[in-house]
Amino acid sequence: MTITLDPSRCPLCGLSNTCTHADPATASQPCWCFSLAVEPLALQRIPSALLNRACLCPRCAQNLPAAAAGSRPN
Repeated sequence: MTITLDPSRCPLCGLSNTCTHADPATASQPCWCFSLAVEPLALQRIPSALLNRACLCPRCAQNLPAAAAGSRPN
């Protein structure tokens, strides 16, 4: 199974991860994740093929249910 990755999308919910480092226009700015603790359970939910390849969105990083259904990478 091949997993398609968009570094601007959360690997859990498929919504925008708002990562400043994934966008060349904002790559020099600090990311939201520098000031938010990422829940260990959220990290455990990331498929192994996507680990360290794309950032979580703020909602998934806090291990909260998705606000709207996104399309998780397949």
